[in-house]
Amino acid sequence: MTPKRADEAVDAFKRGLSCSQAIFSVYGKDLGVDSETAVKIASAFGAGVAKTGEICGAVSGALMVIGLTQRPEDIHDASSREKVYAKARKFLDEFTARNASVHCTELVGYDLSDPKQFAEAREKKVFATRCSKLVRDAGEILEELL
Repeated sequence: MTPKRADEAVDAFKRGLSCSQAIFSVYGKDLGVDSETAVKIASAFGAGVAKTGEICGAVSGALMVIGLTQRPEDIHDASSREKVYAKARKFLDEFTARNASVHCTELVGYDLSDPKQFAEAREKKVFATRCSKLVRDAGEILEELL
């Protein structure tokens, strides 16, 4: 992982990928997932998982990346799984320390499951401002953990 990956993820987000797609496509490349496949895999996780406002897409994308760090031969090994869980918890703790939450609705200040609030957030460019920072934070934390 290079320090520029967080910048690449922010650029991908600014070019139109969702938070989850931006993180997973940039960081997944280093772990064997091509960008096109990563974008498809992460497509349902935007706007707090399918516009529900639940877990932040940048967080979802980062957790997918962390999951990819588990070696294929270890997938049934409980201790290896616990290592992945521990790394995921570290990520979640650091992201929460930086942003006070991992829930999209709390992070952006709008209930994204409500079409009117979603439209208002888009109109006020909330995603462009707040989500760029969240993508950068997720990327920086991943760089520290991986």
